Amino acid sequence: MKKHIAIIIIAAGVLTAFADDSTLTAQVKYPWESSVSAGLTLARGNSDTLLFNADFLTQKKTPENEFSIGLGGAYGDQSGKDTVNNYKVFGQWNHLFTERFFGYVRADALRDVIADLDYRFTIGPGVGYYLIKETNTTFAVEAGGAFEAQHFNGKGDDDFIVVRLAERFEHKFSAAARVWESVEFLPQVDKVDNYVINAEVGAEAALTKSFSLKAMFDDTFQNRPAPGKLKNDAKIIAAIAYKF
Repeated sequence: MKKHIAIIIIAAGVLTAFADDSTLTAQVKYPWESSVSAGLTLARGNSDTLLFNADFLTQKKTPENEFSIGLGGAYGDQSGKDTVNNYKVFGQWNHLFTERFFGYVRADALRDVIADLDYRFTIGPGVGYYLIKETNTTFAVEAGGAFEAQHFNGKGDDDFIVVRLAERFEHKFSAAARVWESVEFLPQVDKVDNYVINAEVGAEAALTKSFSLKAMFDDTFQNRPAPGKLKNDAKIIAAIAYKF
């Protein structure tokens, strides 16, 4: 337990460290770009259903550093029974050695009550490269290692080292519309059949200068889930986002 507390403290330190970029002399030139979004589905009558999701994302890019921090959660209830109940947070700092090549440190935390996942913490370094880095289009690949600690209800603690392979793509059609996708593959080093795949595909269109409509497909595949649980968890999310 002490080890897990230490991991949380380290992850929190990494996330909070992102807020300060002491190498910059003109902070106003590279502001934080933030957004918060929320979606709600409510049905009464033949079905009694509630589904709520929310997330927050903030990021900043400078010539030498890129910072991103995000957190989100979803809750669903049907006829008094929980159908969705998960929470996640992540943070990543990229330091660019050249215009396209960078090193990174990333920390993730996830809790999924329905999947019997009490927690999963992942933290580690790596390197990445922008295969495409244009004004409206970016495509980056990343590779690294990480320490992972997780606890499934009824299965106990499990700590191990994973390899992290990831890619992310974004294209802006204009200032008012964009699409993106990302895939992350995390296999255990000494047991490659124990792996997690995280994938996301999304699109966003502006309604006004500050508000936009966002739709996403989010999927997590856990090859060794908790006993009695399915390997795959997928959800489609529609939400209104506010940018500031």
